[in-house]
Amino acid sequence: MSDFETVSVDQIPADALILDVREEYEWVEGHAAGAIHIPLADLPLRLEELDPDTDAYIICRTGGRSAQAAGWLVSQGYSAFNIAGGSGAWLEAGLKLESENGQEPNVR
Repeated sequence: MSDFETVSVDQIPADALILDVREEYEWVEGHAAGAIHIPLADLPLRLEELDPDTDAYIICRTGGRSAQAAGWLVSQGYSAFNIAGGSGAWLEAGLKLESENGQEPNVR
């Protein structure tokens, strides 16, 4: 794996591409507003959905899967940053969340 940067939620640009690599059931319950969803296991198969010239800020629940995804993407020539603290940090920062199930977003 190649080196990648880990950033805090307050370092993410307002118009950034947020890539959520959690499982489908996690995504449905709640995710960062405006994020796109590609589960970690699907990333190699769906790589063409990402632009290698666009910075991708990768998020998961706590930061482990997003670190794996960021490292792998960087090794493939993509620009990727791991979001420290994952969805928990996003929630604690009071950033906007959405759900796909019509209920109050839940990221824990």
